[in-house]
Amino acid sequence: MGWFGWRSARERGSAARATDAAAGDLSGPMAILEAMDQAAPKYLDRVDRGEVVYPACKRTPSDADGNLRAIWEHTRIEAMRYLIMVPGRKDEWLIDPARQAEMLDAFLRKAPHENTVIDFTGIVTEDFAIAIIAGLNWLIHCAVLAGVDRKKFSGTQSSFRKIAVVARRWWALEGSEPRCYHMLAQREKPPLMLYLIWLEYTRLAKEITATAVFGASMGQTRDSNLFRRALGDRRAEPDAVPAAVSDAMARLERAGDPEELQG
Repeated sequence: MGWFGWRSARERGSAARATDAAAGDLSGPMAILEAMDQAAPKYLDRVDRGEVVYPACKRTPSDADGNLRAIWEHTRIEAMRYLIMVPGRKDEWLIDPARQAEMLDAFLRKAPHENTVIDFTGIVTEDFAIAIIAGLNWLIHCAVLAGVDRKKFSGTQSSFRKIAVVARRWWALEGSEPRCYHMLAQREKPPLMLYLIWLEYTRLAKEITATAVFGASMGQTRDSNLFRRALGDRRAEPDAVPAAVSDAMARLERAGDPEELQG
């Protein structure tokens, strides 16, 4: 099965990871899961110790990790944690091309819910579906807290289900598995369930971050000292602040991932 065997990322040995590296897969779906396995517990430990404001969307620029990159990244982690929490997690359901049709069917059979506090059933595909929906619900909750324009997140669950329907049709096409492997080799994103989740969570977390930092209207102005701290602008001239804010807004708009805001 190449990159996507029956074993999860945590069960694979160094030889398998070396094969992934040779195939150019380090930025692929397995790497996302491995990164979340490390990042989510560390972040939640910081939350438990009171080191950061939680949820991230409630931070101000004067708070620890109150910058654009951290708020975006941490908001996405908050949504992804539900997947990481699935008991007996078997990652092949999220990333193995041979499993995607069945996983998508299981997701589409699951009735939407509005919960962010969830109970798992012990049935892995059903638990993944519950976790995916809970992550979307968390982002809706954060969007409300941040004051995001409702038009930008209204119908989030139904929109994602439509994406899942299109993905299911893609996997029903002849040759979908070889086409998937070809796309992965080209560092493209085929409609693996993990990628569907990751891209949607990233998009919603970005909308939340923009509003949390810049306000519901891009024309709003916040305290200039707070913006200097958020944007790393240490210049004293008040006239420099609007330019710094405009630059930060443009960088956020162009970015496809929090890592692109580094530096």
